[in-house]
Amino acid sequence: MRHFGHISPAVRESLFFREPCAFDAGSSSRMLSAALGATLYSPATRPRLADDVIKQTGRGVVSMVLCLEDSIDDAEVVGAEANLVRQFADLDARDAEAPLLFVRVREPEQISDLVRRLGTSVRLLSGFVLPKFTEERGELFLEALTAAEAESGHRLFAMPVLESPELLHLETRGETLRGIARTVDKYRERILALRLGVTDFCSAYGLRRAPDMTAYDVQIVGAVIGDVVNVLGRADGTGFTITGPVWEYFRLQERMFKPQLRRSPFMGRAEELRTTLIEHDLDGLLREIELDRANGLMGKTCIHPSHVLPVHALSVVGHEEYSDAQDILRPERGGGGVLRSAYTNKMNEVKPHRAWAERTLQRAEVFGVAREDVGFVELLAAGLTD
Repeated sequence: MRHFGHISPAVRESLFFREPCAFDAGSSSRMLSAALGATLYSPATRPRLADDVIKQTGRGVVSMVLCLEDSIDDAEVVGAEANLVRQFADLDARDAEAPLLFVRVREPEQISDLVRRLGTSVRLLSGFVLPKFTEERGELFLEALTAAEAESGHRLFAMPVLESPELLHLETRGETLRGIARTVDKYRERILALRLGVTDFCSAYGLRRAPDMTAYDVQIVGAVIGDVVNVLGRADGTGFTITGPVWEYFRLQERMFKPQLRRSPFMGRAEELRTTLIEHDLDGLLREIELDRANGLMGKTCIHPSHVLPVHALSVVGHEEYSDAQDILRPERGGGGVLRSAYTNKMNEVKPHRAWAERTLQRAEVFGVAREDVGFVELLAAGLTD
């Protein structure tokens, strides 16, 4: 699989100065953590889940979470587990292309039970999402995952969700973060990414952000995100990939962006598409994606397919960013110094900007580098395939 792999090679060539690389479930954890992109959540109760997975793969989704936790009623868990086992067997029998698949469980015991019940179709499973992760709960989850991997002989990753009240509350946040750090460091080779449960954070205070606001506008939430990145997202080799919070607004139209160009022959393409995005409550999403990256997050939790392409389009590295990153990381610049950017519009200071440049080239590897005259609008429009 590859990002933008659902569009034709000819179109990709016209868009990218450097195309996104190919990867699969067996790729390195470093590559997969950067490549998660828009991780689409789906309730595990859906009766045609295998069909849904195949359909979304054809639309550019590269990672999905099949949820047994908050997205379903407590009384549905047993049936949802049975449905998951059937749907994995269906996918396995069809030998269809599938994205990275994760299961969000409720309790550690579900991990070993599900892995045994999946049988040979466990080969399609990339790992588990671990809810309400703290030091105490996390240790139990990760012990169960380690045992299930050993029993099945199949590599399994963990994606802990940071969403507990202890993490949100100021008086317990510091120790909670330190405990989480100890746990994920102990199991570092199994941790693919850390996910943020912003909906739970808001719930603790009876809050809900409006569609024209980002998570960062809710100061309590923004403070937690900053502290999580401070402790767990450092660029010194001790940090982890931290993914962006969920965007919970969407419209129900199946073809929500199309037709895009029926409003006015006098409106420019970029302005028109922007208008369409605003009308469909995605202007806030676009701003939040930009703020995610500015605050050190990579990828995003998504609950609707219409969110996937904007996340991926805004994850592509611009030609100017790529040029700056390459200049900073040239071997002859190893001693530091300051240089004018190739675009002659900024200062690139080699030592302070090195970690940014390394992260930018990591993103360029999996999401590609746009051509000089290609921006978000062109990437988004090209991805709106039938």
